[in-house]
Amino acid sequence: MLKTRIILVIVAGLLIWLIFLLPKSVVENESQLKEEAASTPSSHKEVPATLSVSIRSVRAQFTESPANQKNAIFADSLRTLYTQAGQFDSAAWFAERAATFFNTSESYLNAGSSYYEAYSFAMEPAKQEQLAEKARFWLGKILDADPKNLEVKTKVAMTYLGSKAPMQGITMMREVLAEDPKNEFALFNMGMLSIQSGQYDRALERLEELIKVNPNHVQGHLLLGVAYMNKGNKGKAREQFELVKKLDKDPAVQSTADSYLKDLE
Repeated sequence: MLKTRIILVIVAGLLIWLIFLLPKSVVENESQLKEEAASTPSSHKEVPATLSVSIRSVRAQFTESPANQKNAIFADSLRTLYTQAGQFDSAAWFAERAATFFNTSESYLNAGSSYYEAYSFAMEPAKQEQLAEKARFWLGKILDADPKNLEVKTKVAMTYLGSKAPMQGITMMREVLAEDPKNEFALFNMGMLSIQSGQYDRALERLEELIKVNPNHVQGHLLLGVAYMNKGNKGKAREQFELVKKLDKDPAVQSTADSYLKDLE
């Protein structure tokens, strides 16, 4: 199986509903922020007019406010608005401003999760690593206080997988599964990684467990079909792709499943 096809499966199954919401560039400094304050945020999906007006209004208040609690509250509001607009880089930048002021677990989680979202959509390796480091920094503060937070730990693990230390991420994911053998996020990603590395028996083990935990996990069924396909079991592969078509009527998902069904002919 070509790696590009694997990537297609992952995108189609895991992120299809956000495929056109690619993030804008990170707002890196105050001068850039002020230059953009008068403009409507742009993305590959048009931002609703009411949301655009809200963003511009709150940004104007943010730029005019001193660096105090009021300013931080505006920043947190902008994090929410930019997330709704699908502009995750900007959401992360403002979340970091708020977290730097508030220094609370909630603000750390908001900043880390926002950077993780931005990392998930980044296309350039250098930018991915930059955003991954930011995500690890803020989410790491949560793990320092609560090492048993498995949701946060899985996100941190994922940021390592595309870095120079992928085994660190795999080790963390295995630790998550040791703590919670039915963790859906960890099972799915370990199954995905096993397919990417050609370990199809291992992928089948992870993904079969996943659909036992959640029989309606569309992405899991899709990848399970890919794993069976690579093992040469066309019958079981076909079952999975046909099930995907029943579970999710999204046109892109339907098209992806159909393309694999055609390959099985």
